[in-house]
Amino acid sequence: MNPLELRKQFPILDQEVNGHPLVYLDNAASSQKPRRVIDAIVRYYEHDHANVHRGVHTLASRATDAYEGAREKVARFLNAASEREIVFTRGTTSALNIVARSYARAVLREGDEIVLTPMEHHANLIPWQQAAKATGAVLRYIPMQPDGRILLEDVEATLTDRTKIVSVTHVSNVLGVVNPVKEIAALAHRRGAVMVVDGAQSAPHMKVDVRDIDCDFYAFSGHKMCGPTGIGVLYGKLDLLDRMEPVEYGGEMIEHVDYYDATWKESPWRFEGGTPIIAGAVGLAAAIDFLTEVGMDEIDRHSAALARYAYDRLSAIEGVTLYGPRERTGLVTFNLDGIHPHDVATVLDTEGIAIRAGHHCCQPLMRKLGVTATARASFYLYNTEEDVERLAAALIKAKEFFGHAIG
Repeated sequence: MNPLELRKQFPILDQEVNGHPLVYLDNAASSQKPRRVIDAIVRYYEHDHANVHRGVHTLASRATDAYEGAREKVARFLNAASEREIVFTRGTTSALNIVARSYARAVLREGDEIVLTPMEHHANLIPWQQAAKATGAVLRYIPMQPDGRILLEDVEATLTDRTKIVSVTHVSNVLGVVNPVKEIAALAHRRGAVMVVDGAQSAPHMKVDVRDIDCDFYAFSGHKMCGPTGIGVLYGKLDLLDRMEPVEYGGEMIEHVDYYDATWKESPWRFEGGTPIIAGAVGLAAAIDFLTEVGMDEIDRHSAALARYAYDRLSAIEGVTLYGPRERTGLVTFNLDGIHPHDVATVLDTEGIAIRAGHHCCQPLMRKLGVTATARASFYLYNTEEDVERLAAALIKAKEFFGHAIG
């Protein structure tokens, strides 16, 4: 894998920002799109666009084939047992909300337990808070080690016979830690609970095999893995999806309607009410083709190596505090002593470097870390060690600038 060659396939990266070549290090928020994904979406709109499933004309047939072909491609990408286990959603957030609103509210009873970690993104926290409030269930949290790791003995000690749902991020969007979701799933199943995995930060960077993990649900977004915004996926084991009620009604999800009642189509279409995200699915399929050709194992190795390189490089800068263990993937989260993360990000932007600053939709974790916000640099397949060096040099410049300004 040659990141410099891959970079040439991303038109947006060939520009200057504030007089400097762009270094894009905000991939955990949203990755950039290769030309082939952009072309696939344009080609669909120029040649094949129509509504899917119901039309019998040629364009409708082409659009339906492209949409359902994308579903089959996602199923292979995740090693799902069937394309019927793939529900297209607006993203990870909407996918997790489907599970929390449909499955959870149907099975939870007062006193049942939902188990999470302290590092969850708000999208994998608030839906469970609301499900607990609606059903009388309670939230329990697996203890987190000071460096951000989750230990299996702590998982086992947290689970009880009242545990019904365990929902864990595969990769933390703040700490970069890779959680042992396969082992956690086994412990959850031993207690009779279902395992939900937030894969927003893992699907872009590593090979995901949902049957090997043996998770019951897995959610991810297209825009973090070279695909377009507005498209995501909920994988669910078919027997669970078939028992779940839809959360949106109308359009394509119905089987039969009369004036006083209605029945639903089988999964996954019962969860895709209205006109679906057709162009998004086409773009996601093209992104999966691209990533598969690059090689998910290669991307995994590159992301992990670059994150460790950045961890070591930034650790050597006086005044930089890093969060999470050295063994991580995809990102580094840090603060510069005495300088607000937003100010750090602003100075870096003047150097053409795009990072994220804020609480990263993890306010409880920020409080646990003893901060209100952090800066985050996140990497992808087109980033290099030279990008990390640019980041380090800009941080030193930020230190000098604010030191002078304060003095």
